[in-house]
Amino acid sequence: MRKSLSFYFITLLLLTGCGAENEYTSWPCRFIYDNSIHLDQTLAVAINPVVHGIFCMITEESRGGSKYLIFENNQGASSRQIETAEELRNNLRLGLNNGIIVGVQNLGDYSFTAYDVQCPNCVRRENNMASPNYRMILDKKGSGIVTCSKCGNKYDLNNKGQPIEGQEGDKGLSQYRNAHTAGPNGVITVF
Repeated sequence: MRKSLSFYFITLLLLTGCGAENEYTSWPCRFIYDNSIHLDQTLAVAINPVVHGIFCMITEESRGGSKYLIFENNQGASSRQIETAEELRNNLRLGLNNGIIVGVQNLGDYSFTAYDVQCPNCVRRENNMASPNYRMILDKKGSGIVTCSKCGNKYDLNNKGQPIEGQEGDKGLSQYRNAHTAGPNGVITVF
């Protein structure tokens, strides 16, 4: 019996070591957003659990002393919402380089997922955690593909962020382990 258990354990290790893998990031993210207050449609379609394949990039910017959340989805829609006092108190933190991408995958288990906007392979190769040169560019034609602005690697958001174009040995996009949505007009959390 020991021999067969060892065989299965080694086989499992070999299978998990093959091909590109996505990783859960340890970089801090704290995003709590109640879309029932804002009713932002750009975000709503991406966080609707029954709509698959639409992803939204969320970033934050300051203008005139106010903070805004910027939403851009892969269908070409974009919007901007001023942050409420409660959101400011929540101390939002949007991953590496001020951004996350959220949506429901249209392959596999149709799970709600949150990715970091930084290219994990450029971060590794350059050993630099917070360079704005590694930011993902979201395809606005509905494909669910993002492209690194530095190296040109392409990743499939619908397939757990796996690389579809890049160098051998490249990893998939970094995911946030705790991502939840209560639907298009509910609360979204990413930690």
